[in-house]
Amino acid sequence: MAGSIRKMPWSLLVGVAISLAIGPGIPNIAASEEHPVSGEIVVTLLGTGGPEPTATRFGPATLIQAGGLSLLFDAGRGVTVRLYQLGISSGKGIDAVFLTHYHSDHVEGLPDLWMTGYMFGPFGSRSRPLRLWGPSDGKEPSGAARIAKGLTEAFSDDTRIREADEHIATIATQIEARDFQPDRVVFDESGVKVTAFTVDHGDLVKPSVGYRIDYGSRSVTLSGDTKFSENLIKFASGTDLLIHEVFAMSPQLATLPQLKPVADHHSSPEQAGAVFSRVKPKLAAYSHLVLLGVSADEILSRTRGAYQGPVAAGEDLMRFEVGNSIVVKRWNQDLRRYSD
Repeated sequence: MAGSIRKMPWSLLVGVAISLAIGPGIPNIAASEEHPVSGEIVVTLLGTGGPEPTATRFGPATLIQAGGLSLLFDAGRGVTVRLYQLGISSGKGIDAVFLTHYHSDHVEGLPDLWMTGYMFGPFGSRSRPLRLWGPSDGKEPSGAARIAKGLTEAFSDDTRIREADEHIATIATQIEARDFQPDRVVFDESGVKVTAFTVDHGDLVKPSVGYRIDYGSRSVTLSGDTKFSENLIKFASGTDLLIHEVFAMSPQLATLPQLKPVADHHSSPEQAGAVFSRVKPKLAAYSHLVLLGVSADEILSRTRGAYQGPVAAGEDLMRFEVGNSIVVKRWNQDLRRYSD
């Protein structure tokens, strides 16, 4: 037995050790994966920030669980860490990944998610290709397919070595990319329907989409990155939970010419409030908050000038259980679990 252990690859030994004895502070992934109650949609904001590399708000990423599926929308910085905090495997725990557009802050966590997912261990051990959806820009290879091709080439040494040294199955290191044209259903499995729709992130940032997720009588809509968008209002009509981006800055920073084009690509609290007042969701929530010199309380106050309905400022790991009502839960870092 000792001789056999010495011949085992290092990562295999680590995976076995983690599986046999979950140490302090390490989530028991096999036991901790949570699945929604039948008929519910559970939404977890894995990352609610923007490009700023802060530990408070990781990059944009939203996990949606319904019908026994776990779907990830965008893969910003730190997404794999947030999944690990929740005890969700980056490999076995994610059924599909959907990108809203190809700005770096929405995709920079994707290489980590992909490669961690095929490594051996409770945090990985994917046994099939990573499934990746993204809007087409009309080029060949297009959109998500171009990213998949680039990642495969850039990290070919890692996959080659791990396949030979750690006996990782080749299929687990593959990316199955699916490009699509928006304003249509792009995914329909296990009763979960995902519709992608065009949004306005500026003339040079195309394609850019939002997503509506329907499961039974429940629905969730994600705005993606967008200015005020009539198409978003159209596709979000009747949704239970609307998760929307927001950009706000102090009057002093607003004088900087470098920030004007950035602001022009996003929605202000007032513009988002106007969207909420038209859509009338059961709950509106902000994610992908880019706040420069302003607080979350300030953006909520500014939103209420145009919208008097329920609205929340999202935080990393905030969870929404969408059933007959919408229950909001916050992550307790000290207890490493959700508080009611």
